[in-house]
Amino acid sequence: MNRICKLFEIQYPIIQAGMVWASGWRLASAVSNAGGLGLIGAGSMHPEVLREHLQKCKKATQKPFGVNVPMLYPDLEKIMQIIVDEGVKIVFTSAGNPKTWTPFLKEKGITVVHVVSSVKFALKSQEAGVDAVVAEGFEAGGHNGREETTTFTLIPMVKEKIDIPLIAAGGIASGRGMLAAMVLGADGVQVGSRFVASEEASSHPNFKQQVVDAQEGDTVLTLKEITPVRLLKNKFYKDVQSLYAKSPKVEELQSLLGRGRAKKGMFEGDLEEGELEIGQIAGLIHDIKPAAKIVDDMMQEYERARGEMLNLT
Repeated sequence: MNRICKLFEIQYPIIQAGMVWASGWRLASAVSNAGGLGLIGAGSMHPEVLREHLQKCKKATQKPFGVNVPMLYPDLEKIMQIIVDEGVKIVFTSAGNPKTWTPFLKEKGITVVHVVSSVKFALKSQEAGVDAVVAEGFEAGGHNGREETTTFTLIPMVKEKIDIPLIAAGGIASGRGMLAAMVLGADGVQVGSRFVASEEASSHPNFKQQVVDAQEGDTVLTLKEITPVRLLKNKFYKDVQSLYAKSPKVEELQSLLGRGRAKKGMFEGDLEEGELEIGQIAGLIHDIKPAAKIVDDMMQEYERARGEMLNLT
């Protein structure tokens, strides 16, 4: 049996990324009900909002689901306690040291996965006792690694060094992409951008349409001095570029970014002043459809592509 399906007790080795402002209980439960693993994105939620989403998700699905917790946000102690109180069984941590929370979560019987962008941090995660890692190439949307290592390069390098299950992320939105990742050594895939353009995603319709309209080359990784982020080129991005031309200090970049920039763009639909986080694979996303259809289409294409490869041998 596939190691990721066994670890999470799911039908298909497809994990929906816990993206801020997109991954509420509706999306997570829809993906879990379709046979994948849905994740609620805690990064954009106050503690009590997370509790509400967890309770609604438990009512909407009897299947496993998890929570993604970016460790660069405040209220972590409250978030983790709510996760324990609500009986969450799977937690994906990111943007921080895996040693910080892994022992606490493991003591509570929770399966822990950490998101990394390098071999070095994959090894640190394994040493910290996580159950699996997500290795994310720099094609991915949102907050990203500084190394600019692509998924195609990262997956086999991580596979060579770790023993625990490996989930590939970054630039995967199709069954063929899933097959490629698994041929390179992944046990499963984490998909973000494709699920942003789903009916159940809590992201604003304006943002979803912008993702569908995006072409190859429309995203860029920027703001490395603060926290690297991949986003669509818009007015806000041009303002960032104008500031870079003046060799700004970190404080000036932080001032331009301000607070709530991602919420403004992805949740409220301000396509000019908002931070529109999405992956390079947006150029391959041409429609908005139900999450279950995305899972089904990916698995059908995966099986077709796998059959084609077997016929070549």
